Amino acid sequence: MKIAVISDIHSNIYALEEVLKDVKQRNVDLVVCTGDLVGYGTRPNEVINLIRENKILTIMGNYDDAIGNYKIVCGCDYPDPKDAEKAGLSMSFTANETTDYNKEFLRNLLEEVVIKVGNKTIRFVHGSTRLINEYLKEDSKEAKEVMKDLKEDILVCGHTHIPYIKKYGEKLLVNAGSVGKPKTNNPNANYITIEIIENDVNIDIFEVEYNYEKFAKEIEENEILPNDFARLIRQGSSK
Repeated sequence: MKIAVISDIHSNIYALEEVLKDVKQRNVDLVVCTGDLVGYGTRPNEVINLIRENKILTIMGNYDDAIGNYKIVCGCDYPDPKDAEKAGLSMSFTANETTDYNKEFLRNLLEEVVIKVGNKTIRFVHGSTRLINEYLKEDSKEAKEVMKDLKEDILVCGHTHIPYIKKYGEKLLVNAGSVGKPKTNNPNANYITIEIIENDVNIDIFEVEYNYEKFAKEIEENEILPNDFARLIRQGSSK
């Protein structure tokens, strides 16, 4: 079985469209999204609608939870007050822009999913098995703690916006990266595939080009979203 995993689209319809085109060429059996369909970008409804149209199995991200449940914060860690202020503007725009119909969809997303493929089990979450907004950065203390307690063979997460594959004994921790707001110092979208054949697990990370300049300009033309978001899109950076 071959599974494509996408994550952290953040209202970037242009990146999502190109990634889904790329996924179709990979002969996958299933597409899973580990959340954060909305936030930061200009097209929350278009992203949600495309996810729905393609019947993509989607896990709730912290942004999805916030918008779907009418919360005033997204649950991200912002040590810099300026970043927190920008996130607040993102929340305000996204909450006003997203339709009630799509908020209901976000509100009813599952917090995690476990899939069994052959003799392997895969657990899909957004942040971690403990918290929807916990960052499992590569080689972090948090990742080691979570993997020590993991009962499944493979844990797949998102939230950090940086794809990676890390082995913990016989278990695997896989981060799906980000379609719409990568933090790889590269503006291109990224996603992963997991292929399981009997006892063999093969994981690949893919990079997809899209018209990020169009998306960045759309952000700049928006009257609410900070222009700095456009810079982050162009640079593929977190700061």
